[in-house]
Amino acid sequence: MKTQSCVEVKNEWGIVAARQAGRSLSKEIGFGSVDQARITTAISELSRNIYLYAKRGEICLEVVEIPSKVGLKKGMRIIARDQGPGIPDIRQVMVDGFTTSGGMGAGLPGVKRLMDEFTIDSEAGEGTVIKAVKWLR
Repeated sequence: MKTQSCVEVKNEWGIVAARQAGRSLSKEIGFGSVDQARITTAISELSRNIYLYAKRGEICLEVVEIPSKVGLKKGMRIIARDQGPGIPDIRQVMVDGFTTSGGMGAGLPGVKRLMDEFTIDSEAGEGTVIKAVKWLR
């Protein structure tokens, strides 16, 4: 079971649509309200970054399942993808408090804390792909 749905992010409405899609899917999978809020917050942060820095991109959501000792382990993967300027120094943006937009600087480090798995792949001038997974407990 690996169905992916994507929401285009090019304005504030795209951010709202991505958040709603994430909340809806996380509820459907069976996440409790606290994890639904964590997932929605992560999506909000990732989609806002797309809008602010790349101007357009997409948030893709998918249900993931992997075998475990007690059967299937189920979760939700968020993929934030853009063809923006890329992140010149990934280590720097992963430092708490670092900001280029004048915001709180909780951005990507905050997303990493909210989720169970987190990876960034970014190339200058090519764009960025961030993947984050939350596992159902």
